[in-house]
Amino acid sequence: MIRKIKDLSNVSSVVVGPEGDDQRVDNYLLRYCKGIPRSHIYRILRTGEVRVNSRRVGATHRLNEGDRVRIPPVRLPQNRAAQKPRARAVDFPVVLEDQALLVLDKPAGIAVHGGSGVSFGVIESMRAARPGLRFLELVHRLDRDTSGLLMLAKKRSALTRLHAALREGLVRKRYLALVKGEFGSSEKDVVLPLRKFLTSAGERRVSVHGEGREARTLFRTHQALPGFTLLSAELRTGRTHQIRVHLAHLGFPIVGDEKYGDFEINRDLAKRGLKRMFLHAAELDLSHPATGARLALRAPLPRELSVFVEGLKKRTD
Repeated sequence: MIRKIKDLSNVSSVVVGPEGDDQRVDNYLLRYCKGIPRSHIYRILRTGEVRVNSRRVGATHRLNEGDRVRIPPVRLPQNRAAQKPRARAVDFPVVLEDQALLVLDKPAGIAVHGGSGVSFGVIESMRAARPGLRFLELVHRLDRDTSGLLMLAKKRSALTRLHAALREGLVRKRYLALVKGEFGSSEKDVVLPLRKFLTSAGERRVSVHGEGREARTLFRTHQALPGFTLLSAELRTGRTHQIRVHLAHLGFPIVGDEKYGDFEINRDLAKRGLKRMFLHAAELDLSHPATGARLALRAPLPRELSVFVEGLKKRTD
């Protein structure tokens, strides 16, 4: 089991357990030396102070179970350790859990991990809630304001296989999104390249750009509503903010989207009870990473979204 410690004031010799098998040495050290600055981890790797089986290795070297890792003395300043808040243990709604896989129904408004001004997220809270687990890592990510199915791996072998399945397009991910207006045809296969950039204020954004990475989303009309369309969005690639940016580019931004949406519409809908982005990860279809059995996982619309949809229906009743 990887220990989470604040002080490694002496040289340590660590034997890699099953949770570290096939993990990059830099990621292993970041997890083992919890709280040590990333820059310091990469410095001790560059200078050869870290050894694996008595040999110098680069940051991308992959470990095997049973490897012996030499870690030089590293220290986290006590004032910094004291300032860092601890994640609160939270048990989020569980859709599926077994020895290898944990699938949650993530609420909107919660980041999946700490960073960018967020002290901790789902993964840190789940680790705090399950201190006995030897390994727990995010398989993929959801935007903070997106609700729905989120996969966590409880074994490194499961994480590796799920990442491979995602790369090969073997995991079907379907979302539900509400847009203003009539979307038109019942199905649109959208292929638009996406590129990340920073605004003048330093905010990360994504836009459709000819030099961006390939991105493909299949949209289907799930339900026509008075003045709105509830869409099914199936990801064929997994780019950052893909569904949100594709729809905004098509002229159908997701309602409630504060980054790419129509702010006047959002303000009006907030008065009518919709106070979040209407994007929900509703379905996952995949092969189980350990058994190969086919999984069809579903998360119903959260109550605040289903209530809003029912309210739209009643406007024509």
